Amino acid sequence: MAYTIKELSPRTLADFEDLAAQQGYCWCMYYQRPRPVGRNLSNVERKAKNRRDKAALVRASRSHAILVYDGEKTVGWCQYGVKDELPRIDAGRNYRKVAPPVEAEKLWRITCFFVDKDYRGKGVAKLALKAALDSIKKQGGGVVEAYPVVSEKMAAVAEWRWFGTPSMFRGEHFRTVAPLGSSGVLMRKTISP
Repeated sequence: MAYTIKELSPRTLADFEDLAAQQGYCWCMYYQRPRPVGRNLSNVERKAKNRRDKAALVRASRSHAILVYDGEKTVGWCQYGVKDELPRIDAGRNYRKVAPPVEAEKLWRITCFFVDKDYRGKGVAKLALKAALDSIKKQGGGVVEAYPVVSEKMAAVAEWRWFGTPSMFRGEHFRTVAPLGSSGVLMRKTISP
């Protein structure tokens, strides 16, 4: 299939929203907040809050992602951003045990993928990953981190908030740094501008 890609922006926000509606209430805001928000909210209220907050971050250029299209239909996405845009990673107990790279002037993170159920297994996530890495390079490069799931059981449970697989990242020359608990692994790659 011939897919096209676009960056998440105010112009493509509606395309992201079409895809995000399939995810439930998350709207890929989990890693964009340092702490949980809205625990006392219903799923409907949480979804509305996450949608508003995501739109505000996109308008402020503080939410990055690659959108993948089949024609006019948005079929997948990959969220990435600099450390400050995705601060929740730092709160992870297992992540805190692994020291961030001190040599990194710019630390990027790839946190989430989502692929429309009818397009899974058709190369959408790999294309989104490659496009995210190309975008990071155009923005000056740096150290890029990923947090793929190594447990098939966890991957199945979290299929709508998928973090990728180690082999997908190895295909883009990431190296394994350390385990992140029993279900994930920290991988890194350095991209020169």
